[in-house]
Amino acid sequence: MTPPTPSAAAPLEVTDETVAKSTTSGGPKGSESRSPGRLAWKRFKRDKTGVISAYVVIFFFVIAIAAPLIAKLYGKNPYTTYASQDPSLLDAFSYPAGPNGGMSSEFWFGIEPQLGRDVFTFLIYGIRTSLGIAVAATLLTTLVGVVVGVTAGYLGGKTDYLVGRIIDILLSFPSTLFFIAFMPVVYGLFVASTDNVPTWLIALSLIIVLSAFGWASIARLLRGQVLGLREREFVEAAKVTGASPMRIVFKELLPNLWTPIIIQSTLMLPAYVTAEAGLAFLGVGITDPTPDWGVMIGRGAQFYSQDITFMLFPGLSMVIFVLAFNLLGDSVRDALDPKSRR
Repeated sequence: MTPPTPSAAAPLEVTDETVAKSTTSGGPKGSESRSPGRLAWKRFKRDKTGVISAYVVIFFFVIAIAAPLIAKLYGKNPYTTYASQDPSLLDAFSYPAGPNGGMSSEFWFGIEPQLGRDVFTFLIYGIRTSLGIAVAATLLTTLVGVVVGVTAGYLGGKTDYLVGRIIDILLSFPSTLFFIAFMPVVYGLFVASTDNVPTWLIALSLIIVLSAFGWASIARLLRGQVLGLREREFVEAAKVTGASPMRIVFKELLPNLWTPIIIQSTLMLPAYVTAEAGLAFLGVGITDPTPDWGVMIGRGAQFYSQDITFMLFPGLSMVIFVLAFNLLGDSVRDALDPKSRR
């Protein structure tokens, strides 16, 4: 007799052991692996350009944070004029006496023409100054842009109209010319014209002025995002349940805005690095003897025809950092928003 074959429609016997196995084997792990954050991280790790750029950016930030320790181990500082202690370091024309800008085992990157300061420590402290100002300006800009953009988009009406016109004015304003003309006025509000402007005031003024003109772009982007999100079903449902506007913004809107916020911030920081260096080069930002990328490039421009070494190191390091951070921003954008990939 042929044994009976099981029916296809026969119900499967489900036991506690089967449920436990299915739960521990594939349930939570599968859902975790499909979370937006994990998917974005996997896409980013597959992007070799983004990973290499991230390592380069991390290297620069480590150098900036550890600059005092590196200078202590190196045994020099960016302020001492070593040529006054050893006149043989400079020739009769006040240029480094040694080859390649005076590079040696004692002065790794050479010495500065005329003053004889150590280029290596001046550079690492310059990285610290430039990145510190750029990071602070980026954080403040992002904070103001998020608050203004989300508020205008959520409230709408006259508030949205007024904010929109202010954004249009700021985006059309020649900010570079304003910086050149207005920064001395800012300094004059706090320091007499006969006194030297302290470095902390210059740095604080740069952060505030850069942020005052930089928040408009991110605010416009977030305003448009919020105008679309506030009509979605989950926002309407939150309003029906009696949620306060503050709760709706923080619990419903902001979680959907992290991607554009992060992308805009990663693209904003290198722009602030170049802007800060440009203002220092023009003489309205950080000034000598404070180490800074722009100060070094400005000083190097005076001697590059006879000694290009002093200008080479700050210029090359700034180009590498800005390029790496821009590539990192592109990789982060592609990881968080695959549809934006070209």
